Amino acid sequence: MSRGRAEIDRERCKGCTLCIGACPEKILAMSRDSFNRQGVPYAECFDESRCTACMSCAIICPDMAIRIIRLVTIGGE
Repeated sequence: MSRGRAEIDRERCKGCTLCIGACPEKILAMSRDSFNRQGVPYAECFDESRCTACMSCAIICPDMAIRIIRLVTIGGE
């Protein structure tokens, strides 16, 4: 069950791949056929349903291109 999702600013991402190694769920990868305006492949989350909102990717990103949106559960579910 997802606790959040990674929102990645494609234009700020410089393709350093630090976030990919930092993700404990291994749900981030570099885009294969898409590039930002700088011509760089960017990080993408390919399985948001497994995101634990741990923020490891956002913390390690040197360009602050990732922010975590935490999901709120109603009734303690």
